Amino acid sequence: MKFTDLGLDDVILKAVDEEGYTQPTLIQEEAIPNVLDGRDVMAAAQTGTGKTASFTLPMLHRLLRYANSSTSPAKHPVRALILTPTRELAAQVDESARRYGKHLSLRVGCVYGGVPMNPQVAMLRSGVEILVATPGRLLDHVGTNNVRFSSVEFLVLDEADRMLDMGFLPDIKRIVELIPATRQTLLFSATYSEDIRRLAGDWLRNPVKVEVAPRNTVTETIKHTVLHVAERDKSTQLVKLLQEGKVSQALVFCNTKMGANRLTRQLQNKDIHSEAIHSDRSQIERTAALDNFKAGKTKVLVATDIAARGLDIEQLPHVVNYDLPHNSEDYVHRIGRTGRAGQKGEAISFCTPEDKESVRAIEKLINKKLEVTEPIRVKRSSAPTQIRQSRAKDEESRDDSFFSKPYEAPGGISVPNTTTDKKTASTAINKSEKKKPIAALFMPPTGRKKS
Repeated sequence: MKFTDLGLDDVILKAVDEEGYTQPTLIQEEAIPNVLDGRDVMAAAQTGTGKTASFTLPMLHRLLRYANSSTSPAKHPVRALILTPTRELAAQVDESARRYGKHLSLRVGCVYGGVPMNPQVAMLRSGVEILVATPGRLLDHVGTNNVRFSSVEFLVLDEADRMLDMGFLPDIKRIVELIPATRQTLLFSATYSEDIRRLAGDWLRNPVKVEVAPRNTVTETIKHTVLHVAERDKSTQLVKLLQEGKVSQALVFCNTKMGANRLTRQLQNKDIHSEAIHSDRSQIERTAALDNFKAGKTKVLVATDIAARGLDIEQLPHVVNYDLPHNSEDYVHRIGRTGRAGQKGEAISFCTPEDKESVRAIEKLINKKLEVTEPIRVKRSSAPTQIRQSRAKDEESRDDSFFSKPYEAPGGISVPNTTTDKKTASTAINKSEKKKPIAALFMPPTGRKKS
């Protein structure tokens, strides 16, 4: 099947062709016709299968009748609302809608936190037909009357399971209550929990269920390897993989922000261009780091799980699990950044002795064995041991005059060395009348009797 067989408008097909796509993916084949027919859709597809285009393309087609070049904000009310869990995913969906709709007179806008509100306020007040947003920032704009939903016809919940994991359910419910009940609702996600299925029963009307792959499956184009290493050797192994060319460019995942910062510094100290992306960095910093990575200026992008979804990087060759995820399902989301759109990719996981149980859980989840690869042998330097031995030898041979020589009092009284035989020392003191016991040195002077 080709995109021309799906019933999309020629103007949209022109944009798709300019992006280099001719054949739809399985999820696109199943979802696009149903969206074009006005049906609610509940779709589950593995990460990297093109699910973003599954709703942006038919949504643009159905909004064609509202396209206009008027400068009046009243001519550009919000017609479609797309909710995403993260800023990165919001930016990706916004970019996709703009690319596919570049030949249409439809306005696209995006709002998320971490950046000033004023530019977003100006954009909203000028009018947009398609609005991509994260729930929290959208409610900020709702509270200040910057946006209205009375004309919304499409509601898209992208990565709905992730939004629940991040605690956005109350925010989503508030937003849904503000949207007209007569709407078309599309729910797309990489995976679905039972909670999502129950909520879909409340938000969707007789939805078409599309599931092109079993839950938590991964694409066949990804090679899965695991390296058994000690915790202290992980950074050395990663440096060797990068320096020897076995990993050309990689998205590296750490479990903590502190760990991501530490690893970034270690790589930079080895002259490997690296940047970190996590929630402690500002949106401007995160966007700049991602743009540098996409442009090939950065060899390694070190990230926490906040970036596991929403990063759309073309032809990313490697994903490295520097720390294995606490939740085995996050493994699926992490490695979904590589092997996208039929491209080959490799997922490399570092496994310490404490991580063996996590590896077994991942293998059970994806129903696939991770290929064990021998770690690169690192020759440990013996310099630290040699230095310690040299210092010990110096300590033994050092002649400290203060402790090794007898004490010499100002009056000519000598104190024997503790290493000298006690009898010899006693005899030496008694030979001279001028020599006195040590205690005499500390006794107060006494007056002499006059003769």
